[in-house]
Amino acid sequence: MSVLDCAADKIIEKRKALWQSFYDVTSEQRLMYIVEFCDRDVGGAWPNRDKQKERIDWSLKLYEYEMEQTLWLNDHKIPFLRNTTGTEIFAEAFGCKVRYRDDNMPSAIPLVNNSKEAARIKMPSIYDGALSQIFEIADTVKEKAGKNALMGLPDIQSPMDIAALIWDKNDFFAAMYYDPQAVKELEKMTCQLLIDFLDEWFKLYGSEFIAHFPRYHMYKGISVSEDEIGSVSTDMFNEFFLEGLNELSDRYGGIGIHCCANARHQWDNLKQIKNLKLLNLYIKAEETFEFFENRTALWSGWCGEGEPFMWDGQIKAKNAHKVICVTAESKEQAIKWVEAAQK
Repeated sequence: MSVLDCAADKIIEKRKALWQSFYDVTSEQRLMYIVEFCDRDVGGAWPNRDKQKERIDWSLKLYEYEMEQTLWLNDHKIPFLRNTTGTEIFAEAFGCKVRYRDDNMPSAIPLVNNSKEAARIKMPSIYDGALSQIFEIADTVKEKAGKNALMGLPDIQSPMDIAALIWDKNDFFAAMYYDPQAVKELEKMTCQLLIDFLDEWFKLYGSEFIAHFPRYHMYKGISVSEDEIGSVSTDMFNEFFLEGLNELSDRYGGIGIHCCANARHQWDNLKQIKNLKLLNLYIKAEETFEFFENRTALWSGWCGEGEPFMWDGQIKAKNAHKVICVTAESKEQAIKWVEAAQK
């Protein structure tokens, strides 16, 4: 290990402790500040099956850059190894075909169109389809980067969101009314596949991780995307979504949730989720902070107006625990923003 790596590791350990404190809504660590900036060509590749080498090279180059950046940019970002995927990976394991693109993320094509077809779905292995390649990529980047390198989770959709990818949505939402048991049976299968995958993942790479989106650190727990709640009623949330989310949170010791849907009507229900560590909502409203103050940490789509280091003072909910994330146009601007935020 180089001198630079040792210095970066010490900084990173301090940042991890701050993240841990941040999730305790009674603590004084109520603000995390992240500046996105990269002035180096680190390559890149869409997460297509035939781009494995490019995906590995990109992950390692970006990790190396972020380790160096840790020494000169004093925000709260933690370097990690990417294993970027689309939303399709678990649906593909169940048999969905995948549409790959050269200029966008892959997407799953629905496998079934009704409850009769859904009843024929078989439980897959975690080494079916793209899931096997995800482990291969993780093994390779982890070996090359070293034991201290932190792994990022792939894109984990919630059990119901995976089911909605497998079952054509034109019929899926209607089936919640006319055949709810069929929907629940598929949701149980997708939840079990997630558990099988995550048990193996955490056994191989440890329980500590960086979430797929947004990039927050957790010592243990799970992070998921939950977008379909925007399309259903509050009663349906309780009937179809809540149990699976709580099962994952209970099993892994906490949960972080990303939701980019218009789901304002589900906010009361989100408070029912056990051990909710962080909520990422893309609604631009100050009421988000007031509503979830003293309940969970927030990474919001809106944090204020004007200079980023002034945003915190504009929010009325003074005990709201929030992440402020901004994108800088230069190294000088990145440093300036962080220094101003600290003052």
